[in-house]
Amino acid sequence: MPSDSDFRPVTLSAFLGVAGFALLIAILRYKSGQDWVPILDSANLVIHEAGHPIVGLLSGRLMVYGGTLFQLLFPALVAWHFRRRGEAVGLAFGLVWLGESLLNVARYMADARVQLLPLVGGGEHDWTEIFSRWGVLDADTRIAGFTAFLGWGLMLAAVVWMFRRWLEDTRPG
Repeated sequence: MPSDSDFRPVTLSAFLGVAGFALLIAILRYKSGQDWVPILDSANLVIHEAGHPIVGLLSGRLMVYGGTLFQLLFPALVAWHFRRRGEAVGLAFGLVWLGESLLNVARYMADARVQLLPLVGGGEHDWTEIFSRWGVLDADTRIAGFTAFLGWGLMLAAVVWMFRRWLEDTRPG
């Protein structure tokens, strides 16, 4: 695995691309009032739904966790792949995607008691089941708030890291 100095140089356009991606997510989630990033969250939904039957092959009881597990694991693996290759831009995009996916999960968690979100196939609500199993259903919005905080923090950290990489890569000498 490369050290921090082994990453390929970061250009201004690469930094602006990552920062713009994170800003676009923020604008689409909160300025549009939809709390949904169309292309990205649609991909997240497909990955989420694929996770249920895949984990279900191992255990019917664990199947409810498979959606969120895959939805978070996929962008984490993308980030890890680019980290391994020393590609700062790919790593940062993967981390921003993971952060946005955490925001999406947080939205689903916050819906556990009220169940207003439309569900694919009209099935059962994953987080109602999970929080009920854990005995924390009454804390759904607090847990969701913390999860959203982690998501925003991860996206901000990725942008700040890219900015620092760009500054280091443009420093003379």
